[in-house]
Amino acid sequence: RWHTKKLPRKTHRGLRKVACIGAWHPARVAFSVARAGQKGYHHRTEINKKIYKIGVGYHTKDGKVVKNNASTEYDLSNKSINPLGGFVHYGEVTNDFVMLKGCVVGTKKRVLTLRNRRALEKIELKFIDTTSKFGHGRFQTIEEKKSFM
Repeated sequence: RWHTKKLPRKTHRGLRKVACIGAWHPARVAFSVARAGQKGYHHRTEINKKIYKIGVGYHTKDGKVVKNNASTEYDLSNKSINPLGGFVHYGEVTNDFVMLKGCVVGTKKRVLTLRNRRALEKIELKFIDTTSKFGHGRFQTIEEKKSFM
């Protein structure tokens, strides 16, 4: 519940409510009074987001798990889209994903609704940074880190 104060301890039938929702007359609740429910995150649409990459998640090929979904035409190294140690406050991405330019509102796990972009242009993705997002971030892959140690 947003924009309502928590009522005192002795409140009956709910603490997170609006104590007075209006006068006796007019005998209806005004639209401006805060009520229970969501604020609209479930039906908001992001527009004009530039899509850099639509990638496939981990999948099996010939009995082996394939995690190579971050290589590009310029960077042919075999690496996963996940940074070392995973994404902060999220974890590892194992399913199909969409890589967008810039920031996206909300928490890490919020579901987004995207709309088709009007201005389309060819994007040439050269490198995907997979260093650790927690700390200094020095190595791109686990093999690179092990060879240094």
